[in-house]
Amino acid sequence: MGATLTTVSAILKELYEGSLREQLNTETVAIKRIERTSEGVSSEVGGKYVTFPIHTQRNPGIGARLELDALPVAGNQGTAAARVGLKNLYGRLQMTGQLFELASSNAQAFMSAMDLEVNGLKNDVVKDINRQVYGNNIGGIATATAVQTATTLTVANTIWAQIGMAVDQTDSTGVTIKASNRTITAINSATPSITISGANITTAVGDLFTRTGSSTKEWTGLGSIVQNFGTLYNVDPTINPVWTSEVDSNGGVNRALSEGLMIQMVDRIRTRGGQTTLILANLGVRRAYFNLLTQQRRYSNVKEFEGGFSGLAFTTDTGDVPMVADVDCPLNTMYFLNEKQLKLYREGDWSFMNRDGNMWQRVVGFDAYEAVLFQYSELGTHQRNSHGVIKDITEG
Repeated sequence: MGATLTTVSAILKELYEGSLREQLNTETVAIKRIERTSEGVSSEVGGKYVTFPIHTQRNPGIGARLELDALPVAGNQGTAAARVGLKNLYGRLQMTGQLFELASSNAQAFMSAMDLEVNGLKNDVVKDINRQVYGNNIGGIATATAVQTATTLTVANTIWAQIGMAVDQTDSTGVTIKASNRTITAINSATPSITISGANITTAVGDLFTRTGSSTKEWTGLGSIVQNFGTLYNVDPTINPVWTSEVDSNGGVNRALSEGLMIQMVDRIRTRGGQTTLILANLGVRRAYFNLLTQQRRYSNVKEFEGGFSGLAFTTDTGDVPMVADVDCPLNTMYFLNEKQLKLYREGDWSFMNRDGNMWQRVVGFDAYEAVLFQYSELGTHQRNSHGVIKDITEG
C-alpha cells in the first residue's frame, strides 16, 4: 500500500493559524461602569477599615409658636459612622520549568503558554469581580431548589456557573460547609442543573454552591447594598431607618415590566434624596424593556452615553437614564443605581505578588513555578437610599 496522510502523520507539522479564538464570555459591564471615572475609585485606603460619616436624621428642634410660648426643644443632627473593610482577592497559576524553556521558543506556537496563562488569569479575575458586583458577600454561584441526593443537582439558575469551577456546598448562610472542593463537570442551563465530581451529596432547598474556600469572604455587592433590611458597613437600619434601599418585589411571582413600575422606582429614589444615573439588567429583562418600547411604538434604538457605554434610554423628567444590559446581572431583576454614590475602595489595581523582586516563585520540590495575582478591595456606597431594585420581572 502506498503512503497516505495516516501513515506519515508522525512527521507532519501542525500549523497553528492566527491568534487564540476566544470561546468564553468576557463581558464586564458593571465593573467598567463603576471604574469609568476616578470619582468612583479610591486607592487612598489605610489601615484595616475605611470609615466615613453618614447623615441619618434632621434636627427636630423646629416649630411654630405663639407669643410667649416656650421655644422648641433644642435638637441635633443625627449621624452614624459607616465602616468598610477590604476583601482579599486572589488568582493563582502554575507553570512547569519545561514550559518556561520550550513554549516561548517553539516557532510553530501560536501563543506562548506564559502569555496564555498570565493574560487569561487577568481576564478571569476581572470577570469574577463583575459577578461579585451583584453578590452579597456569601459568594453563591448557584442555589439548590430541591431536597436531592445526587451529583446532578437542580439549581435556580446557572448564569454564574462554569465548567471546571471548584465549589463547596454550604447552607444558605454560607457559614456551614457541607461538601468541599468539588468540580463542576457539566451544566444544563435549560433544566437548570449542575453536575459535580465525587460522591453523591444531599442538598436542602436554599443550599449554595460557592467557590471553594470563598464563602462569606467576597465583595459586599449589590445583593447586600440594594436591600431594605440588614446591617451594612456597621450601620443598622433598625436604628437608622434612612439606611435602606428601595425594593419593589412581587413575592417571587414574575410580573410584566411596565414604564409605570420603572418611573415609580425612580420617583421613590428621588423622594429619598437620590438620583438614578444607571439602570442595569440582564439580557432577558433588557428584551422585556425593548419589547415594551416597540409595542408602544417608541423610539428604541441603542443610544451612546457618556463614557463610551451604550444602552436603551429610559426617559425621566430629569433626563435620559441609560438602561444597560449585563450578562452577569441576576435574572428577573432591574437595578436602579446612583453611580456617584458607589465607590470602589482598593489598595491598588490587580497586581502580581513580587515582594522579593520576582513574580514567579519556585514550587518547592518540583520543577515548576507559580504566580499569584492579588487585590485588596471592596465595593461601597455612601448613600444606600439612593439605589433601588425591581425584582420578579418576566423576561422577554
